[in-house]
Amino acid sequence: MAIHRLKGAIQHYAWGGKSFLPNLLEIDNTDKEPYAELWMGTHIKGPAKILNNKDTKDLAQFLKKDAKRILGKSVIAKFGEQLPFLFKVLDVNKMLSIQAHPSKKAAEIGFAKEEESGIDRIAPNRTYRDDNHKPEIMIAITNFWLLHGFKSIEGINEVLAIPEFRVLVPSFKDNNIFSLYRAVMEMPQEAVDFVLDPLWKRLQPAHEAGTLEKNQADYWAAKAFEEYTVDGHYDRGIFSVYLFNLVKLKKGEGIFQDAGIPHAYLEGINVELMANSDNVFRGGLTQKYINVPELMAHLVFESVSPKILVGSPISATEKVFKTTAPDFELSEIKLDKGQIYRIEKHASIQIIIVIEGEGAILGGGKELTIKKGEIFLIEANTPYKILPKQEALIFKAKVPV
Repeated sequence: MAIHRLKGAIQHYAWGGKSFLPNLLEIDNTDKEPYAELWMGTHIKGPAKILNNKDTKDLAQFLKKDAKRILGKSVIAKFGEQLPFLFKVLDVNKMLSIQAHPSKKAAEIGFAKEEESGIDRIAPNRTYRDDNHKPEIMIAITNFWLLHGFKSIEGINEVLAIPEFRVLVPSFKDNNIFSLYRAVMEMPQEAVDFVLDPLWKRLQPAHEAGTLEKNQADYWAAKAFEEYTVDGHYDRGIFSVYLFNLVKLKKGEGIFQDAGIPHAYLEGINVELMANSDNVFRGGLTQKYINVPELMAHLVFESVSPKILVGSPISATEKVFKTTAPDFELSEIKLDKGQIYRIEKHASIQIIIVIEGEGAILGGGKELTIKKGEIFLIEANTPYKILPKQEALIFKAKVPV
């Protein structure tokens, strides 16, 4: 059989929502545990499982059985006998960390150093959990709010005109973004508290009254004050809420984040596709390990104009969200009842997840029923078609070979 059912791995991070993923996967979450991410890949931190006749097999082990057939020769020629991408669904209920990801070269160097130092790969204070880069693309399933890249010089100057931030003006001499960001990220905690305390006192009444709006940095800063103030100390990540671009994505819109681009997810549900890595430099707004020196060493200290992606139609039913990453390609498939999605030739392994709808998938001499929340692995060079019984929304990950 060349089409296989998959079971993804759940990550119960504290920022996750409690209903979307359990509802999608038909899981009883009576304990109200956070369900933050669904992973569909081979990463050691959360490998997916092949479901076959009630027998579950680790996806990485399954691929080793016949990598050329399953992955495809073209994929192996570029990436070896491994799945080069990690496919996810995220439910962001609370703000995620200020973060960025390394380039491939930086990941290889950093991973080797931490391996030599003897830090366990799953240790909380580990930064490089693998030797891979982590470019990533996401498509919004609901309205999705995030921070992405540094604002324009004009935008930063507007921020520094805010009364509480005027003390930072000398650090922005000659419009030097690096100098300004180093000042706030290396500022002693006492100074952080001194600068941010009057801001919180000004925002708190409006926040409690519910009069702040999501298209304002003040709204997210107030949430950060509320969620990440510990023992009276404020989180320096709040500075980034003002210095980064605030972006709203509507359902079906996407954005790509390459190495070194600072970002943070704020709220919403998305599908995310990235290189097979879990390397993250964090700088605030998190309970996880923060590594400011590594973050500062690898950020792109340039103004960014966020590019919202709407996808390129390649048929009446499929849009492709192209990026510069060689490791992956993400598609959105929308089907009305009676429409058929048909693929005759493809040189890469594919993983699909059904977000809405039900029907059947035919290929490899088999017919399998499909419904929302189900995940399928389609071996390379396997012709297949999807026949929906109702409107369906499906996302597909593959390698662009």
